[in-house]
Amino acid sequence: MTHRARHTEPDTSHASPADEPGHDVVPRRGDFLEFLGLVLAAGALVLVVVRPELPEALVRAFSSSTAGLVR
Repeated sequence: MTHRARHTEPDTSHASPADEPGHDVVPRRGDFLEFLGLVLAAGALVLVVVRPELPEALVRAFSSSTAGLVR
């Protein structure tokens, strides 16, 4: 996961925000987006392994549509 640096003052506690009373820790939006990206990448990898002809078909379709724009 992504490491987030914390800027601390010299006389502050090194406890996590969950250990400090009165602080609720909720997942950040970036954490969810990072998880979603990993799931999509893993799904694409599985799809390539299961259906190896799919990337070739996608490249062929993309190149033919691009060639149509050039003409």
